[in-house]
Amino acid sequence: GLAVLPLAVPPAAAPGGCPSACYCVATPELVQCRYERLEEPPRELPAAVHNLSIAGSNLSVLPRAAFAARPLRDLRLLRLRHDNIHTIEDMALQGLPALRTLDLSHNPLLSVAAGAFAGVPLLRTLQLNQALLAAPLEEQLALALRNLSLRRLELAGNALQALPAALLPPGLEELDLRNNSLQRLAAAELRSLEEPELRGLRLTLGANPLSCDCALRPFLAWLRSAGSRVLDARSLRCAGPPALRGAALLRLRPEGLLCAAGEGGEPGQLETASYVFFGIVLALIGIVFLMVLYLNRRGIKRWLHNLREACRDQMEGYHYRYEQDADPRCASAIGTP
Repeated sequence: GLAVLPLAVPPAAAPGGCPSACYCVATPELVQCRYERLEEPPRELPAAVHNLSIAGSNLSVLPRAAFAARPLRDLRLLRLRHDNIHTIEDMALQGLPALRTLDLSHNPLLSVAAGAFAGVPLLRTLQLNQALLAAPLEEQLALALRNLSLRRLELAGNALQALPAALLPPGLEELDLRNNSLQRLAAAELRSLEEPELRGLRLTLGANPLSCDCALRPFLAWLRSAGSRVLDARSLRCAGPPALRGAALLRLRPEGLLCAAGEGGEPGQLETASYVFFGIVLALIGIVFLMVLYLNRRGIKRWLHNLREACRDQMEGYHYRYEQDADPRCASAIGTP
């Protein structure tokens, strides 16, 4: 009977100020709560905590002032990974004025309020790896991020098929887009990266299924001219077509990037189609010419015979004149008065 008594009372603070559902590493400044199935953040956190990690719980909803039960004015890093968070309400992080890094990776986010990140003016790094798979949240996140001064944004593993331009606040310095579904960066996306407020942005693009066809040419040209802006440029590889699978992007030649069937309007396909059409026209002209020759073979034969006879008569005339001019008797007769 005594074994169940601790489950019947609220958790008390452990020695040193650590919550009973968590443990502190070295000092109370680093608190980790792992796989304790918490349904809300611990309330008895040390006031001096700098780094707080809650993983594997069931927080579900981050309500307003979710961490304000006790002032955490020195909290700089907050990790909430694998916590089944699907909703972040307005002012959820109120009371964390020093927060600089927020990790919400591996959560099935469905709703992010426009004021979800209000109250954390020093937030510089936001990690949303594998957190945007449950619902399209680009518009909601764009509103939530509009007043932040982020320097690093991580969006790895979210099956993104295009550059999330709406999520790139001015002054952003690093964007992690690894392990998404990007086949290329289109020309319009490349132009957006050249805007003055994003010229200092550096990207990470590894583990994307890059399609090395003719549509990749603008991105390849940009990659070569601004390679320093893609931190893993040298490791980028083609995922297709089969002939180029595994090839390094920076070793490709633009003229070697051909268009796949069905991609109308692309330069490479138009060139190929032009050559094919030109070859077909030449073949048809050759066939018509041969048919004309065949159908007029008798007339052509007579024409060739007449031409040969005419040439023979002409040559005989030249030969006769030559003999006359060369005959000494004729020459002496001409010279006698």
